[in-house]
Amino acid sequence: MNFSVLMSIYYKENPAYFHRAMESIYNEQSVKPNEIVLVEDGRLTEELYASINFWKNILNDTLKIVTLKENVGLGKALNIGLSECTHNLVARMDTDDISLPHRFERQLHVFSEKDIDICGTWISEFDSKEQEIIAYRKVPQMHDTIVTYSKKRNPLNHPSVMYKKSRIEQSGNYQVMQGFEDYYLWTRAIQTGLVLYNIQEALVHMRAGYGQLERRGGVGYAYNEILFQHRLYTTGYIHLFEYIRNITLRTTIRLFPKYFLKRIYKSLRD
Repeated sequence: MNFSVLMSIYYKENPAYFHRAMESIYNEQSVKPNEIVLVEDGRLTEELYASINFWKNILNDTLKIVTLKENVGLGKALNIGLSECTHNLVARMDTDDISLPHRFERQLHVFSEKDIDICGTWISEFDSKEQEIIAYRKVPQMHDTIVTYSKKRNPLNHPSVMYKKSRIEQSGNYQVMQGFEDYYLWTRAIQTGLVLYNIQEALVHMRAGYGQLERRGGVGYAYNEILFQHRLYTTGYIHLFEYIRNITLRTTIRLFPKYFLKRIYKSLRD
């Protein structure tokens, strides 16, 4: 089963993190991708260009680089990159995360055995050292449970998913929804009739931890949360009670001091 890997990179990325991500999705994989599509979202640093050129020299045509003159944001960049993917099966990967060696093998096996459209996995999170896991984000396995879960929380770990390109396009691709582009895509995929599945194993080390959590707090993020929940309500994905519950709980959490955010973070992870 041939597949592409879809990535997007912008100027704030760390070249060392990007290099480690590339090692994990090519050198270390038990099943290597047939194609890696890397979207350069706007002008990059010279250090990033040097790292990209290093991998281009190694991978040649396997690495397809899509250059955007201006930074357009993750959602738009991924849509452009997705259109450039040759194969119908596409694995997402962030340029600062680490895929475990059997990630693609496990996901391809699921697609060969099950009639599904999107396959995610659990993720393990680390703050600075990939060997020191601080938490796991576990998500439900089967479609019906995933749908129920999605009424409250994001049901898929975006950097871990592999999906069918044609079915994602039928669902409208990534759309503008600041901070929630992937979550919004999963809800529309469900409404379109796509079947979702999560492997009950952490197959991606995500460079997350408390730093990312703090970026997801504050008034600005709370406002984006309200806009997103309102969209889910007006499109009929959640009903009024779920809308009020989500706004009350999730928006309030965004405004908590950092100390409380960390405690909540730990309680939501295993």
